[in-house]
Amino acid sequence: MRDFGAGFRYLLQGQKWVGTHGRWFGFGLLPGLVTFVLYVGALVGLSYGADDLTAWATPFADGWGSPWQGVFRGTLTFLVFALGVFLAVITFTAVTLLIGQPFYESLSEAVDRSEGGEVPESGWPLWRELLISARDSLRVLVRVAFYGILLFAAGFIPVVGQTVVPALGFCVSGFFLAEELTAVALQRRGVEFKERLRLLRGRRAAALGFGVPLVLAFLVPFVAVLLMPGAVAGATLMARDLTGEAADEGTDDDADEDGTGRTKGAAHHTV
Repeated sequence: MRDFGAGFRYLLQGQKWVGTHGRWFGFGLLPGLVTFVLYVGALVGLSYGADDLTAWATPFADGWGSPWQGVFRGTLTFLVFALGVFLAVITFTAVTLLIGQPFYESLSEAVDRSEGGEVPESGWPLWRELLISARDSLRVLVRVAFYGILLFAAGFIPVVGQTVVPALGFCVSGFFLAEELTAVALQRRGVEFKERLRLLRGRRAAALGFGVPLVLAFLVPFVAVLLMPGAVAGATLMARDLTGEAADEGTDDDADEDGTGRTKGAAHHTV
């Protein structure tokens, strides 16, 4: 639970950071707003076209009498729209990060700069960064879909399917959401996808403490847009912890007061 709390604190610290750096908050809102408008437009279009899509896909039901045709196609229309909403929720972060790659990299660099020390840069051209982000986002979505199918099947188990399975679903979504957000800072540090997963699995509770509250918040429309800048800032702080940079800074700050430049730990070894 202690590490879970640490992950949640990074989320709060990220929101606090953008709250005290208003220019970066506004800067970080732009990609989320663009994605939100695109998704709203797509869902509105789906709501108008879902009936026609269902009718086109079920020609065998044309001769059915009332009310069975209406009930059958109405149920399918609802499922099509529900699937659209589900896909929008699980892809929103990936698409926002892809659209806002330059924005969020600049925001992440600003967080690193404010914390002191080096500000890593990938050195790659923008097109390559976008290609890598798209590839890694696809890897995440494949994994989420795989676990989603397993959890969907487990949902038919009495009692467990209505209690444990939804909780596991939020945990899976939260873990991979943390991976996507920390990728902004870790990719600049040259950390590959598999290594990022290894780092997060080593701090699984912290990843859940960071990602699960975000997943729950993102269920409310437009909240995801408002929280994205702070989520990227908090993920950068968490990435510094995952790579040991925060610990290194703490060691540097503990310099001995005798002016020799030795750390306190080093001073003990020289006695």
